[in-house]
Amino acid sequence: MTRSPQRSRRPLLALVATLALGFLVLRPLLADPVPDGGELEVMKAASAEDIRVEVLDRGQTFGGILSRANLSPSEQHSLLLAFREQANPARMRDGTEIVLRWIRGDEGLRGVDVALNPDELVRLERDEFGWRSSIVETPVWADTVMVAGLIERDLWSAVVLNPELREMPMGDRARVIDLMDRVFQWQLDFSRQIQSGDAYRLVFERMVRPDGSMRSGRILAAELVNRDTPLHAIWFDLHEDGEGGYYDLDGESLRRAFIRAPLEYRRISSVFTRNRLHPVYGVNRPHNGVDYAAPTGTPIMATADGVVTRREWVGGYGNLIDIRHANGFLTRYAHLNSFDSSIRVGGRVRQGQIIGTVGMTGTATGPHLHYEMHRNGQAVDPLNVDIPAGDPIPEDARDRWEGMRGTRFAMLETLPSAPDMRLAAARAAERTATVDDD
Repeated sequence: MTRSPQRSRRPLLALVATLALGFLVLRPLLADPVPDGGELEVMKAASAEDIRVEVLDRGQTFGGILSRANLSPSEQHSLLLAFREQANPARMRDGTEIVLRWIRGDEGLRGVDVALNPDELVRLERDEFGWRSSIVETPVWADTVMVAGLIERDLWSAVVLNPELREMPMGDRARVIDLMDRVFQWQLDFSRQIQSGDAYRLVFERMVRPDGSMRSGRILAAELVNRDTPLHAIWFDLHEDGEGGYYDLDGESLRRAFIRAPLEYRRISSVFTRNRLHPVYGVNRPHNGVDYAAPTGTPIMATADGVVTRREWVGGYGNLIDIRHANGFLTRYAHLNSFDSSIRVGGRVRQGQIIGTVGMTGTATGPHLHYEMHRNGQAVDPLNVDIPAGDPIPEDARDRWEGMRGTRFAMLETLPSAPDMRLAAARAAERTATVDDD
């Protein structure tokens, strides 16, 4: 049976009427503002731990600090055994920071953190068997920095004093110079070829610790204008294994069979010459190498892959290393303070590998490295010898290379060019001169 339409609407009309009546009744209440409950005071919860920071002073030992932390001799022994799984307590240096942790209200030591270096600490924690240890790595984050500068006095001032880098620690700014030196070491000798009026543009990536210091860094793109000639470098990971290299804008490798110098940022104190007044003997004689002045202990690098043929004391040379290379080349490193423990006669070395440190052994008036290069038994000038280039970008990687080059070069182009920086410097000088005249 079909229902009448009028009767089917009656329940709906009744519901609407009820809602309307309820609204009229509640309207005055809804119009009143909601009572203000006020603001709750911030609650500060106390830390569950008590922490004490100790710094290892001269003459102190790790065990001595632990003895003041309410540890029994057996517990102290157990903790030191756990620490030795990660590091040697006898080699802890003055200034090492040690953090001791207790549960609040409990006299028993809960944990110990020992900083090994800026990137690692040993964490010691209690467990049911005594103490366990682990290495904790300092977290880092990636940061890309873009900067340009005009070299008015010297490269060091132009980079380290660049206001665009003021948020970086001073030591990290100096490391940027080392990164530049490594990139362009085959094209320029930074110690003698950089001049006033040169300019640079850089894009580099750094891994930053929580304290703002740089764990590591890599230049992604660079332009160095030297004597009005622009030199470019683009980092490209050819084999996609993290071991990339630097190429110019045409895809030609910047790498050479030999790096130009065996030290990072350095000063030449004596050049290659066939006739030099010897500073000790006072007579004229050939100087068959280049002397690099540097502090005692400065690391020395092998300038090319090769085999060690000599590692010994040799008269006026003092501690000396000879390395034989391909194509009839030999390099010599003299007056070393020490040999690296990895260096053995007959052993192979890689380009850039540390082989020893700067000293003044043998006949020397101050700490420096005497560096020689021989080709087919004849001494040649390391600063002027013609060294072949590395391999260019291969055809099967050309498309990937061109995409990366375009992206990174475009980043460089957002920075002021050398002419722009020179113009800005000239205008600033004019304004200064005008003010002085007034």
